[in-house]
Amino acid sequence: MLINADFSRPAIVSPDQYQWMPSRQGGVERVMLDRVGGEKARATSIVRYAPHSSFPRHRHPRGEEILVLSGTFSDEVADYPAGCYLRNPPGSSHRPFSRDGAVIFVKLWQMRPEESRRVRVDTREASCWHQQHGREVCSLFSSDAEQVCLQRLMPSAPLFAEPVQGAELLVLAREVLLDGRSYATGSWMRLPAGAYPGIAAGAQGATVYLKTGHLPDIAAEIRP
Repeated sequence: MLINADFSRPAIVSPDQYQWMPSRQGGVERVMLDRVGGEKARATSIVRYAPHSSFPRHRHPRGEEILVLSGTFSDEVADYPAGCYLRNPPGSSHRPFSRDGAVIFVKLWQMRPEESRRVRVDTREASCWHQQHGREVCSLFSSDAEQVCLQRLMPSAPLFAEPVQGAELLVLAREVLLDGRSYATGSWMRLPAGAYPGIAAGAQGATVYLKTGHLPDIAAEIRP
């Protein structure tokens, strides 16, 4: 299955374009944002757990990255309310579920094989945030392969001050403007290398998930 699989081109999915599809587990649905492969695939998705839904224990050969968007997501170790960031390294396994329902942003099969660090960040903690270049930043993960953070942008603030080697973002609160068009909470963008002066927060500011540095490696990996 190929969904937004050309990494040389921009890809944008707004909430009004969401197509919820059932997973192999009852009560769990997903919106496929990008995907290269079948059921076990390199994939980026929004996943919705109905109350009392679950997955059996399973492994993630190339890792799993999760940001809890709403509700409470759980595994056999802990409960993770909205705002929690999880990073399960390659080879890890878990048994995920939700008692009351949850919506999560998930990236699968996208980590380097040598990555081994398990990450848990509660972005609701004020101590996780710091001022950087006129905005508030919560660092989630950083390596020579990728940088992941949340950013709180001031009204009308540009997202990028200079060209980037590709970027991926999810609007978490309020809106982001791209060349004058508004993209509300839940909008996802994947941008190839280039300059993007037209991307800025809306009149009320914006909070975004932002990942950079990873797309050249992914594009090279999946190139035929």
